[in-house]
Amino acid sequence: MSLNRREFLHVMSLAAAAGMLPGTAGAMSSSPEKKQGAAATMDMYNLPMNGKVRLLHITDTHAQLKPIYFREPNVNLGTGPAFGKLPHVVGTKLLKELNLKPGTPLAHAFTYLNFQDASEQYGKVGGFAHLKTLLDKLREGAGGRENTLTMDGGDLWHGSGTALFTRGQDMVEASNLIGVDIMTGHWEFTYKEEEVLRNLGQFKGEFLAQNIRIKEDSLFGDEYREMTERHNGIGMYSEDDGRAFKPYTVKVINGERIAVVGQAFPRTANANPQSNFPDWSFGLREDALQETVDHIRETEKVAAVVMISHNGMDVDIKMASRVSGIDAIFGGHTHDGIPKTIPVKNPEGGVCHVTNAGSNAKYVGCMDLDIQNGKLRGVHYNLLPVFSNVLPADETVKKYIDNLYTRKYDNAIIESRDPARAVNKDRLGKTYGEILSEELAVAEDTLYRRGNFMGTWDQIIVNSLREEHDAQIAMSAGVRWGTSVLAGEMITMERVMDETSMTYGETYKSELTGAQMKDILEGICENLFQKDPYLQSGGDMVRLGGMDYTCEPNASFGNRISDLRLDDGTPLEASKSYSVAGWAQVDTVGDGRLMWDVAADYLRNHKQDMKLKKVNHPKLKGVKNNPGIEDYAGDLA
Repeated sequence: MSLNRREFLHVMSLAAAAGMLPGTAGAMSSSPEKKQGAAATMDMYNLPMNGKVRLLHITDTHAQLKPIYFREPNVNLGTGPAFGKLPHVVGTKLLKELNLKPGTPLAHAFTYLNFQDASEQYGKVGGFAHLKTLLDKLREGAGGRENTLTMDGGDLWHGSGTALFTRGQDMVEASNLIGVDIMTGHWEFTYKEEEVLRNLGQFKGEFLAQNIRIKEDSLFGDEYREMTERHNGIGMYSEDDGRAFKPYTVKVINGERIAVVGQAFPRTANANPQSNFPDWSFGLREDALQETVDHIRETEKVAAVVMISHNGMDVDIKMASRVSGIDAIFGGHTHDGIPKTIPVKNPEGGVCHVTNAGSNAKYVGCMDLDIQNGKLRGVHYNLLPVFSNVLPADETVKKYIDNLYTRKYDNAIIESRDPARAVNKDRLGKTYGEILSEELAVAEDTLYRRGNFMGTWDQIIVNSLREEHDAQIAMSAGVRWGTSVLAGEMITMERVMDETSMTYGETYKSELTGAQMKDILEGICENLFQKDPYLQSGGDMVRLGGMDYTCEPNASFGNRISDLRLDDGTPLEASKSYSVAGWAQVDTVGDGRLMWDVAADYLRNHKQDMKLKKVNHPKLKGVKNNPGIEDYAGDLA
């Protein structure tokens, strides 16, 4: 019997799943000619307390309850003052910056290098059952949970099929099980306000956000007040100050008073549907933050002030340089796994240690505070990768996850903003496990999303949009969340929903002129490469299918995008209209099918030939010497 490439890859993936191929953390890759890297062992998790208080940090887990693969970016450009500075260093240059040896577990954890082979060797990462085991080990190393505080930086409730089906409730319970004490948010607010308040009512920790306000009109009416009363006052922390949520908390840990300030994503209203949170306003609110920190320092008699933030690392670094009195920032949003702190001087000459703990439950940040006589003398920080082949699964969390997948899809589920499409009748009565384990196609390329411009997963999404809507061009938002699939691995419905499941996943088709396309690209590019972090809104460049373009990130606004062409080489004309498909409109509900069903059908229809013929990587100018780009698959000028 002869096998074609697709069939061979499928057989190999099934063999690996059945344990017929090496899959343990210390195993070699399945190809004998590939070099074996150093083994991952439990030794890396032996971390005795190096201080008096231990702060544990996870962020941007995006509802990934089970172990996954996740490829770090090979393009993370820094421009202006961010040029060449962390987190905008990738690949071999990052290894040098961090003093890490290639071919080691940490080299795999923090870079994209040799991703396919290293993933085959070290296995999957994350998974809440394995995360719980590591958190407990770090708590034990600190002398007990009473000497620790566990914080989540947001994007906890969103990013998977089960999170969408339960409107984030599955992740609330999961966070309770692993022992999250404090959290802030971002994608949490893509559920409706009432759902957010309901979920927070079930959360056993504290939700903090000093920068969210209740809109004035909402305070004057009765509707918002009645909603908060239905949820025991959650959402009305201070009517006088217009604060929806508690701005900070003080915890006594090992006899020391530690203050934690919360900072939710400041650009939520720009990036997500405001119709879901009509009563709340967001923002950086730097002055209010300084007032809060000053109040804490003057009245709370604390040994340290830290901030749990969803600003993004560049914003956190700038904020640390402008706000005095914060000792450390535990950051999220930009998914940067950086295993050392960035020390930043504040206006009063103090130092704030800025961190970011990556994404997808792949890492745990661990900071020990050296406190003597009630004063912070120093910090000791480690960012630990969660290798699920090394860390055993916590049985309680594993049982919870297993039971979750036996829940049945019913009429209470909301998949779409359009009530007529909220429930998918084809899924009714099936368990979550049955729905999400459906096998769609075998990947013939390593599929990933993370990177400033384009990923192979994104190419599948835009290809499916073009086919679904018979469009010349397709656009997909440059979001950072989404897991990876190895070449040869089966693509399941669960992996599709990792890339696409959001509360506004409707697709659409429209007509745009060449001039409008350029304006859209210029606007998004400005958001990404604007030199002032406070004027960036997060996310990466929109992903495009059916057309190519040239981008010069260091150019000025309006001059970064040029040479727009269809796939056949035809230049886009400024005054000519083109059919464009897309999804995830913020202010409009598209009339097309939901993105996950569009992508799933595309995979089913093309499962006989999944090799990507083209990936629409834009041509880049002026970045050849930028340490934030390496092994770029497109043209560099």
